[in-house]
Amino acid sequence: MINHQITFYLNNAKQVFSIKFVTVLIISIPSAIIADYFNIPLAWFLGPMIITSIAALSGLKILMPKIVLSFILIILGLHIGNYIDQNLFNQMLDWIWTSLIMLIYIIICILVVAKYLQKFASYGEKASIFSAAPGALGPLIILAENEKTDLSQVATSHLIRLIIIITFIPFIIVNNTDNNVLLNDEFNYFAQNHLNLILLIIASLFFIFVFDKIRIPAALLSGTLFASGLLQITDIASYKLPNETVNFCLLILGSSVGCRFAEKTVKEIANNSLHSIVATTILVVLGLVAAYVATFFVETNILTLILSFSPGGIYEVAVIAIAFDLEPDFVAFHHIIRLLFILFTVPIFLKVLEKIKK
Repeated sequence: MINHQITFYLNNAKQVFSIKFVTVLIISIPSAIIADYFNIPLAWFLGPMIITSIAALSGLKILMPKIVLSFILIILGLHIGNYIDQNLFNQMLDWIWTSLIMLIYIIICILVVAKYLQKFASYGEKASIFSAAPGALGPLIILAENEKTDLSQVATSHLIRLIIIITFIPFIIVNNTDNNVLLNDEFNYFAQNHLNLILLIIASLFFIFVFDKIRIPAALLSGTLFASGLLQITDIASYKLPNETVNFCLLILGSSVGCRFAEKTVKEIANNSLHSIVATTILVVLGLVAAYVATFFVETNILTLILSFSPGGIYEVAVIAIAFDLEPDFVAFHHIIRLLFILFTVPIFLKVLEKIKK
C-alpha cells in the first residue's frame, strides 16, 4: 500500500535511484507513447497503469517511491490551485446541496454493497463495510488493521475498483465531450515571476504538514489547494505550470496504481475480481444517480458531476479533471468532502454493528 504522506527519510530518497523505480520508468514511458500513438484516451495514464499492473502481477520487482508520488501530488494541487479565486468561495454555498447528496450517496453505497459482499462473496461484516466505502483506501486500511479485518479483501476490492473506474472514465468523457486532452494556450510561462512558484511550494509544504497533523484527509492535495488559494486570493503569489507537466503527473499516478499490485498474487486478484466488478458496478450506478440528482441543484456539466461522484481515486480523478478541463476545483472539493464523510460514517457503521451484536 502506498502511503501518501510526505516522507523525507534517507532510505526513501534512495528509492528514487533504485532499480525498481528505474524499471517503472523504463516500462511506463514507452507504454505511454504507444498508447498515445493509438489515440487511447488519457494515454499517459492508462498506458503506464496497464503495463505496471501486468508487471507487478507477473512478479517483476517494481516500486513507486513515496517521495516521488508526494512531489507529483503537490504539482497536481498547484494545477488545481489556478482555478481558485473569490468566485469559488461564492460558489461553495451552492455546493452545500451536492455535499449533502454526497453524504446520502456514501451511506446508501455502504448499506447496499456491504450487504451484497456479505451475502454473495462471504465477506465478514467489518470487511464488507470497509470494502463497500466508495474510496479512502489508505485511511480505511489503517482502520481495518485496527479492527483485525481481512486487509487483503479490503485492499484488493478497492484496487480492482480503481482500475475499472480509471480505465473507463476517459473513454466516456472522450465520447461525450468536445474537450481535447490538455488544451494548449498561448500563455507565456517564462514571463512569470518564478519566485512565486517557490513561495507556493513553501506554503504548500507548511499547510500539508499542518493538515497532516490535524488529520485532514488527502493532506497533500488539500494542503496545496489551501496554500494556492490563500496566496492567490490575497495577491501574494500565483503561478501557472505548463500544461505539459500534466503528462508527467499522469504517468507517475498511472504507474503508482499499477505498483500497488506488487504485493498481490494473480490468484488473490482472481478470487476477488468477480465480486469486485459487481460491487463497482453498483457503486458506479449509484454514483450516476447521485450525479443526475445533483443536476437539479447546480448548473454544472454532467461529466464533471460524474467525476465528482465516482467511487474512489481522489488524485487519479483530479488529474483526469485537469486533463479534460472539467472544473478540477469542483471535482477536488467533492472528493475531499467524500473522504471526510467516509471517515465520519464508517466508524459509525462499526459502532452500530457492535451494538447490534451485543
